[in-house]
Amino acid sequence: MDTSNLPHDDSVEELLPQRSSLTDPLLQQRSIHLSRSSPNNTSQLAIIGSNLCPIESLDYELIENDLLNQNWRSLGKVDKYRYIFLKWTFSLFIGILVSAVGFFNNLAVENIAGLKFFSLSKLMDAERYWMAFGVFTGVNLLLLLSASAITTFISPAAAGSGIPEVKAYLNGVDAPNILTLKTLFVKILGTILSVSSSLHVGKAGPMVHIGACIASIFGQGGSQKYHLTCGWLRYFKNDRDRRDLVTIGAGAGIAAAFRAPVGGVLFALESLSSWWRSALLWRSFFTTAVVAVVLRLLIDVCSSGQCGLFGKGGLIMYDVTNDTTTYHLADLPVVILLGVIGGVLGSLYNFLMLKVVRIYGYINEKGRAHKLLLTSVVSILISCFLYWLPWIASCRPCPSTSNGDCLSTNRFRQFQCPKNHYNDLASLFFNTNDDAIRNLYVTGSNDFYQPISMLLFFVSSYILGILSYGVVAPFGLFVPIILTGATYGRLVAILLGSYTELDHGLVAILGSASFLGGTMRMTVSVCVIILELTNNLLLLPLVMLVLLVSKSVADSFTGNIYDMILQLKGLPYLEGHAEPYMRQLTVSDVVSGPLHVFNGIEKVGNIVHTLRSTGHHGFPVIDEPPFSSSPVLYGLILRAHLLVILKKKAFLPTCSLSANESAYKRFVAGDFDKRGSGKHDTIDDINITPEEMEMFVDLHPFTNTSPYTVVETMSLAKALILFREVGLRHMLLVPKSSDRAPVVGILTRHDFLPEHILGLHPFLVSSRWKRLRWRRSTVSKCFRSFIMWMAHSS
Repeated sequence: MDTSNLPHDDSVEELLPQRSSLTDPLLQQRSIHLSRSSPNNTSQLAIIGSNLCPIESLDYELIENDLLNQNWRSLGKVDKYRYIFLKWTFSLFIGILVSAVGFFNNLAVENIAGLKFFSLSKLMDAERYWMAFGVFTGVNLLLLLSASAITTFISPAAAGSGIPEVKAYLNGVDAPNILTLKTLFVKILGTILSVSSSLHVGKAGPMVHIGACIASIFGQGGSQKYHLTCGWLRYFKNDRDRRDLVTIGAGAGIAAAFRAPVGGVLFALESLSSWWRSALLWRSFFTTAVVAVVLRLLIDVCSSGQCGLFGKGGLIMYDVTNDTTTYHLADLPVVILLGVIGGVLGSLYNFLMLKVVRIYGYINEKGRAHKLLLTSVVSILISCFLYWLPWIASCRPCPSTSNGDCLSTNRFRQFQCPKNHYNDLASLFFNTNDDAIRNLYVTGSNDFYQPISMLLFFVSSYILGILSYGVVAPFGLFVPIILTGATYGRLVAILLGSYTELDHGLVAILGSASFLGGTMRMTVSVCVIILELTNNLLLLPLVMLVLLVSKSVADSFTGNIYDMILQLKGLPYLEGHAEPYMRQLTVSDVVSGPLHVFNGIEKVGNIVHTLRSTGHHGFPVIDEPPFSSSPVLYGLILRAHLLVILKKKAFLPTCSLSANESAYKRFVAGDFDKRGSGKHDTIDDINITPEEMEMFVDLHPFTNTSPYTVVETMSLAKALILFREVGLRHMLLVPKSSDRAPVVGILTRHDFLPEHILGLHPFLVSSRWKRLRWRRSTVSKCFRSFIMWMAHSS
C-alpha cells in the first residue's frame, strides 16, 4: 500500500514537527511539494478471495546498503552451495507435496461424490423418487454450505480459484493471507467439499493456488513464533526468491490437476508469470516431472482397489490413445467452425459471468449471513435443476458393445429407466464433472447420446457454470469450461451428421480446446495440456488450429476471463505494454501528493510522526550540510527497515555520524529479512518514550544507496517498462537541472495505473489503446445488412 493513507493537508510543514536548528533553514527544501498535492488513492483496496483488503507492492529490487553488503561479503563458498542445494531441494519437496495434495483431492472427491450417487441410485431403483430428491439436495446443500462456512469464517482469501490472486502476486502485488498455511488448509478442504456438492465447478484452478501456498510456505523460512526455523532457511526471506518458488508451485499445481508436467510449466510461463528466465524454466520443469512421477506411483498403489471408488474416473486417471484417429483436408472447415463458435460462446461466457459475479459481490458485501444465504439458494436451485431435468430425456437400451450390461461402469446411469436401459442425460448429470468429460471424450460412441440430450446438457452446463462462480467457496473454472466445450463439440458433430467423418469424441476434445481458447485466451499451454490429458499426439494440428481461431475471434469481443476478474477485484496489475497516451506524458506529470524525505541523521520524533501520519513504504534519504557540501540524494530507506531500527532503539544522543561498526554489532542481516505474505509490523507496536523522541538515528548503514532513479523528463511509457521488467516498488525522480532539490518525486505501482493517469489527464481518454473489438452497434449494423442482403437475394 505504497501511497495509501496519505494526508490531505496542503502544507507539509504542518505534518512534520519542528526540527533541530541544523535542519530548520532547509525544511522547505526537504519537504518538496509536487504540482499536485492530492494523494493517489487508486486501487489501494482490492477483493482478495471474498473480502475487501488493503494491498501492498512486492519489492524484487536487490537492496544494497552497508549492512547487507557486509553480510554478503562475509558469505563463503559453503553458503553459496547451500543456497543452490536448498533451491533444488525445495523444488523437489514442492513437487512431492503438490502431487500428494492433488491425488488426495481426487481421491476424496471421487469417494464422497461416488457414495452420494450410489445412495441416489439405490433410492431410484426402489422407486423412492422424492426421497432420492431430498437426499440429493440435502447432501449437496450440506457439502457446499460447509465449504462456504469454513471459507467465510476462517479464511476468506481462499474463495474462488485463486488464480487471479496468484497472477497478481507474481506481478508484484501482495495482500494479507493469500499464501498462508490457514488459507492452504481451507483451500484443500473447501475444494473437496464444493466439487463434491454437484456445483458446476472444478478443482484444477484451486490446485494453482494450493501449489503457490505450499511453495510460499517453504520460502517463509519456517516459523519464528513456534521456533521452527534455522539460519539456512533465511536465504529465501526475500520477494525475489519467493516469487520464483510461487511460480514453480503454481506450475506444479496445474501439472497435478491434469497430470500434464509440460503443460504446467507452459501455463506458469504463458498465463501467470510476469518475469521469467531460463534457470527458472529448468527448476519448474524438474518440479513438474517430480509431480508426474509421484502421481504415477500413487495411482499404481490404488490400482489394486484399496482406495475405495478412486480409479473409476477422474482426469488424472484419463488415458485415451486412438491409433485410428484420422482426419482429412475436408474436415478443416468443421474445425474452423468449432473455433469460431468457441470464440463467440467464450466471449459471451466471460461477459455474462462478470455480470453475475458483480451481482453476487453486492450480496456478499452485506455480511456473512448473506454469503451463506446466497450459497444455500444457489445449491438448492442447481440441485433441483440437475435432478428434474433428466426426466425429460427418454430411456435408451444399453449399447451392443457393453453386452447388455452398461450400468456396471460410471459411463451410464439407469436413473428412472428399466433394466438394461440408461438415461443419457442422467449419465452426464449424475457423475462428477471429470467423469462426464471422460464420457464425452470416448471415441466410438457416436450413437450414445441423443441430440436433444446434448442440447439440454450444453445449455445447462453453460448456464450453471456462470451461476456457480461467485459463491464464497474454493473452486475453479477449468473443468466446467472443458466440460461445456466438450458438450457443444459433440452437439456440433451430431448436427453435422454425414457432413463430417470425424469421431464425435474427437470433436468433443476440439470443442473443449476451442472453449478454453475463447474464455481463457491461452494457446500454447492449453494445447499441450489437452494433448497430455488425452495422450493423443495426432490431435496436435487440429488443436492448434482451433485454439488460434477461437482466441482470435474472442479477442474481438472481450478480454480473457482472468484479466476481467483481476480488474473487477481491483488488483493493480501492470500490463507488459504501455498505452500510447503514456508517450505523451513524462513521469513528472503523474506524481501526486507531498513527498516526505529524511536526513541521513534524522530525529527520532520526525521519523515516528511521519510513519504515523503517512502510509508510504519508501522514503528518500538526503544528505545536507555539514555532512555534504550541498543537498545530495543518498538513497532510499524502507518503512519496514525503519521499524526494525526503532524497535532495536539504535539511537544517538546527538546529531552526529555513528561508526558503521556499531551498526554491525547491534544488527544482523536477518533482522531485515522479509516476513511472510501479509505479515507486517506497525508503528503502533513500538513504544518510544518522550526522551527517545528527542534523540537521533543514523540512517546511512541501512539506506539502499543504489535505488533506481529516472530523470523527471523521461516518458511515462519508458518508465513503465523499466518499472515492470525490473520488478520495482519505488522509482525516484531526479531533476534535470542541478540547482533544484536532489529528488523531485517518487513513483509507485499505482501511479502507472490507467485509472490514476486518466483521472489526472482526462483529455487523454480518447487516445487510449483499444483492441479491435465488435461493439453492439457494429454487430447490429452487420446483422441488419445481412438480413437486407438475404431479402434482396430472395
